[in-house]
Amino acid sequence: MIRCGASPAVVASLSLAAVFAVPTIAGTRGMGNDLVNPSLRATQDPELVTQESVGVAIRKGLKFLMDTQNADGSWGGVKNATFTSSFGNPATYKAWQIGASALATRSMLELGVGREQILATDRGLDFLIANPNPVRPADWDVDNNWALIYGLDAVSRAIQHPRYKDTERGLRLREAGQIMVDGLKKYQSPRGGWGYYSDSNARWRPDWATSFTSAAALLSLIEAKAAGLEVDPKVYRASVKAVEHSRLPNGAYDYEVSAVPRHMSMESINQVKGSLGRIQVCNLALHRAGSDLVSVTELREGLELFVKHHKFLEVARNKPIPHEAYYANAAYFYLFAHYYAAQVLQTLPASEQAKFAPHVQEGILKSAQRDGSMWDFWIASNSKAYGTAFGVMGLGWTEEGGDN
Repeated sequence: MIRCGASPAVVASLSLAAVFAVPTIAGTRGMGNDLVNPSLRATQDPELVTQESVGVAIRKGLKFLMDTQNADGSWGGVKNATFTSSFGNPATYKAWQIGASALATRSMLELGVGREQILATDRGLDFLIANPNPVRPADWDVDNNWALIYGLDAVSRAIQHPRYKDTERGLRLREAGQIMVDGLKKYQSPRGGWGYYSDSNARWRPDWATSFTSAAALLSLIEAKAAGLEVDPKVYRASVKAVEHSRLPNGAYDYEVSAVPRHMSMESINQVKGSLGRIQVCNLALHRAGSDLVSVTELREGLELFVKHHKFLEVARNKPIPHEAYYANAAYFYLFAHYYAAQVLQTLPASEQAKFAPHVQEGILKSAQRDGSMWDFWIASNSKAYGTAFGVMGLGWTEEGGDN
């Protein structure tokens, strides 16, 4: 899940990141050789991307997810943990696992065919049904929001799926989804959005929020409304305003939901080159919410920025220390950005989709590993679960005829 913001409340936890390091030698225990120069096995030119290579990557990714699903229907967990997640407690790991499992389940729901993949989807949904109310890990840690956001998205889409309508599992999905909606209401910041850290002195209600977490939550609330779940209008309106307020005149988005959005320094994370991981999800959320700030024109411009400055995301991929790359880019924004870029792409006319699709596909394929997985930042065994889910869905939506 997305990590490490700039809130003063978590300076102590961020200091841990300065010594984080993922082993990168062959044969690293529990991880295999896929940590060794993964980009050396990737295409370097969007013209080399073919429908065949995209299809192979999707099939291999789904097979990886099938092969690594846990007995309880989840994916990931605390296995293969490194220094990059050493600050987490059991509830933190559980929240990440629920979020990663929700993404993997949605990928199976979207792309799975055949009896075995349908059964894997059922098991994943049952895991989400059993975990609708993730525990807040600590006074300063609200990573449970990631579980609520992606859990709600997966459950809401399953509620609308013909396979689960008017079924016992469908009823249980609806009950779990409503609990998740209420959970997002409980953890909404007074700023209108959501974050993953909080000021430990802010009492129970978290105060800090980020633009991209808020945008991802808004998209889940939109899907919840489509599924017929009860979403408090005040919660919804406040979330739209939070993301709108974060938009900067140059098309970037402030990292935080701040009283006064700002560019900061010329090399800061709030410049366009540091905002590439946030622009797509925020633009998509505002467009789907019907905001006047983002039309198809702004969506197109956001994708153009994504392609033009992609190297600043690329240089951060697989880096072990959060925000160590240029413009404070972090590795975990890589597949997150491509996942939402693929969805933005679908809002454009077919001719423009053909223009942008190879760039999005190339970026995703660069993260592909020998075992069929995809990952960008190591955070225990959740990395390959959420990364592969992001990747296969992004590739699926950019295929000819792909639909979200």
